[in-house]
Amino acid sequence: MEIFSRHGLIGEFRLLHVMAAVVWMGLLYFFNFIQTPGYAEMDAPARNNAFDKVTWRALWWFRWGSVATWVTGLIILGIGSTGDVKIYDGAFFKSASGMVFATAFLFAFIMLYNVWMVIWRAQQVVIANARTVQGGGEANPDAPKSARAGAMASRQNTIFSFAVFMGMVGTSFFFAGGDHWASEVAGGKRAVWWILMIAIAVVLEMNALGKFGTEVGKPNTKIYDTHQYAIYAATGLAVVIYLLAEILLRR
Repeated sequence: MEIFSRHGLIGEFRLLHVMAAVVWMGLLYFFNFIQTPGYAEMDAPARNNAFDKVTWRALWWFRWGSVATWVTGLIILGIGSTGDVKIYDGAFFKSASGMVFATAFLFAFIMLYNVWMVIWRAQQVVIANARTVQGGGEANPDAPKSARAGAMASRQNTIFSFAVFMGMVGTSFFFAGGDHWASEVAGGKRAVWWILMIAIAVVLEMNALGKFGTEVGKPNTKIYDTHQYAIYAATGLAVVIYLLAEILLRR
């Protein structure tokens, strides 16, 4: 049966990969575009109750959706790197398509780190504080700081996500084959590409982690202050990466 063949397995895990990514990215956008501005308009008791009853459950699916996305993606890479005809071999990662795909892979790894090591940790403090206050206890003075840290990392994930989608989808569409994109990018151009991509990733992530400050309204943190600014930054990042690809990765 084709379903048990190598190509069939890639298709099955790609389906699971997409479904898991829908959960992960869907909840990321829910938190940033709907929950955060919505909660800001609620009074404190209602907001604390929503953190306890809604956000807590949503974060479970959010965390494990990110893991499922990564696990299924790695399985696809593993299957596609074996056999007589390798889909993801060294030649692929020297092509324009493969390099943009690998860039999306890098950004997605940072997003996974942010989910577990920043957002989840911060939200545990925020939700524990909401439950304590609901029960009549004293508010945790560290809760606002944790909320800001989680929000900045979450908005940074939103900013990365547009480029990740472009890179993953672009593997088969925007950057694949044809007369425009290089099937093997020259070594010097590959080096320049990776220097730029790693620099962009490091600077943005350091900014999101508060290494350059966390105050609202500062030039470097403004992209995290509202979901609209995050969308503008996400669009800008995707456009910059596409333009760099036009300069460095075309034939």
